[in-house]
Amino acid sequence: MQQVHTSLSQVKAEAKVKAKKRKMKNVLTITLFVSPALIVYALYVIYPILATLNYSFYDWSGSNVGTFIGLQNYVQLFNDSIFWTALLNNTWITLTSVFVQIPLGLIMALMLFAPIKGIKLMSSVYFFPFLMSTVAIGLLWIYMFDPINGSINQLINFFGFENVAWLSGENSALIAVLFVIVWQFAPFYMILFRAAIVGIPEELYEAAEIDGAKPWHKFIKITLPLLMPTIVSSSILAIVGSLKAFDIFYVMTGGGPNHATELMGTYMFKQAFVNFNMGYASAIAFVMFFIALIVVIIIQVLDYYRQKKGVFSE
Repeated sequence: MQQVHTSLSQVKAEAKVKAKKRKMKNVLTITLFVSPALIVYALYVIYPILATLNYSFYDWSGSNVGTFIGLQNYVQLFNDSIFWTALLNNTWITLTSVFVQIPLGLIMALMLFAPIKGIKLMSSVYFFPFLMSTVAIGLLWIYMFDPINGSINQLINFFGFENVAWLSGENSALIAVLFVIVWQFAPFYMILFRAAIVGIPEELYEAAEIDGAKPWHKFIKITLPLLMPTIVSSSILAIVGSLKAFDIFYVMTGGGPNHATELMGTYMFKQAFVNFNMGYASAIAFVMFFIALIVVIIIQVLDYYRQKKGVFSE
């Protein structure tokens, strides 16, 4: 009896050893397959972020050895009126992207499912602005916003109004570029929503129709709740993209006139490659990253509690 008990103990011990070896083997296998991606991620994402944070503590021109100045760049940044103007402009882009681009993209996606003749052709026409180069779009709209010969002012003149200096006026330049951004990126969200709508089971709409639901009720009770994950993802993309916006503003206005369209991205570029103040530019870059990180965390937390409470949940 004692020998049987001993043999059972040995079998259990051997089984534990084998399970431990198997677990270690699985961990090593997973590590082997994941490590290339982790190395690339660390080199091209984590290291640049940490290096930017490190450079922000230096007075550095980019060529010579920098001088450690602690938080002086951040103190200067938070007392810099141009930076606050740039942050406000980025905020306007964010609000426009979330509350204009995304709803417009959803409306365009819904239109693609309407029984309208030639709607397939319209889907290609809708998406065309997003396929164009940002530089080409900027140059195109510079000509269209031309104060004398631009088509926008010619249209305004047709209705009896005077010409507007769209890109050279401090009050109109930001509005003009925001209009271009909406025109360019709304088709991107249209494609995202179209793909999400296609994935909604048709049986849900058929059951709702049998119950006498009207189109508006179908949208509120079926389409919108099932689109919430796409809306959240689109909001994150819009916010992050708005905070790091650069190219279209640099092409169309260069941050002018008188910093009226200055962004954190354009201001960082000027400090780095015009003024060669790499330390100060690094501080701007890290603040951009930190703001984007905080906003994304807030969105994820709010979406978690939304799902927990069942508001607009699937």
